[in-house]
Amino acid sequence: MQLFSTWQGLAYVLAMCAALTAIFGKLGVAEMNSDLATFIRTIVILVVSALIITSRGVWSATGDIAWKGALFLVLSGVATGFSWLFYYRALQIGQASHVAPLEKISVAFTVILAVIFLGEALTLRTTLGAGLVVAGAVVLAWI
Repeated sequence: MQLFSTWQGLAYVLAMCAALTAIFGKLGVAEMNSDLATFIRTIVILVVSALIITSRGVWSATGDIAWKGALFLVLSGVATGFSWLFYYRALQIGQASHVAPLEKISVAFTVILAVIFLGEALTLRTTLGAGLVVAGAVVLAWI
């Protein structure tokens, strides 16, 4: 399927899944503590990921994991965990239509950090695009 064979197609699917994450998450945290909701979500992700890895027969590749890559994945996991905890708490006390767009300011942070740590080029297009994302998020969240 063409949608799953390019990074752009996958990004569109990601965007739809992220939208559903906000809606389902908002409904879920209305019924319980946001930290507990994050824990439940994490368990589900763990199970789904394990099923996908099993179905693709990728468990054998675990011996090929380099310590440096593993360290960065652990750090990414810690950042993701905090992100989810803050996201669910924000959803619990705020409107999904305000929280989800404001979270997208992470695009600007990603661009800045990619330039600093990954050596990616900061082009006019990238700067303008990130600026428009931030402007759109601010309009949706506060105006």
